[in-house]
Amino acid sequence: MADDTDLHALSCQALMNVPRIRPVLDKIADKWTIMILTVLCPEPARFNEIKRRLDGITHKSLADALKRLERDGLVTRTVIPTTPIGVRYTITPLGHSLREPFEALCSWALKHEAAFAPDSDGDTA
Repeated sequence: MADDTDLHALSCQALMNVPRIRPVLDKIADKWTIMILTVLCPEPARFNEIKRRLDGITHKSLADALKRLERDGLVTRTVIPTTPIGVRYTITPLGHSLREPFEALCSWALKHEAAFAPDSDGDTA
C-alpha cells in the first residue's frame, strides 16, 4: 500500500482534477447506467428485453436513460425495419471501456455487501 505521503499527493491530485472528473462521473454514476450497460455488454438488446432484465426500472426511466446514454456516446440505437418497428440498443466501444472498472466495482460491492446490509432498524451497519 502507498505510504501516507503518496496518499496525500494522490488525494491532492484528485481534488485538483475534480472539475474535469465530476462531469464524467455525473454521466455514469446514477441509479441505472451501470445496470443498463451491463445488460448490453454481452449483446445488443431491444427495449423490452432490457426492461425485463432490470427489475424495478420504469418505462420512462429506461427510455430517459437510453436517450441520455445515446447522447453521451455510450450506446447506439438502431431502428429495425419490422412491423411494428423495433429498436435495438448496442453498447459502443466507449461504453465497453467501462467494463473493467464496473467489474471491479461490482466485485468490491459483493465483497463488502455485509457492511452495507440494513440492521433491524433499517439503517446500514
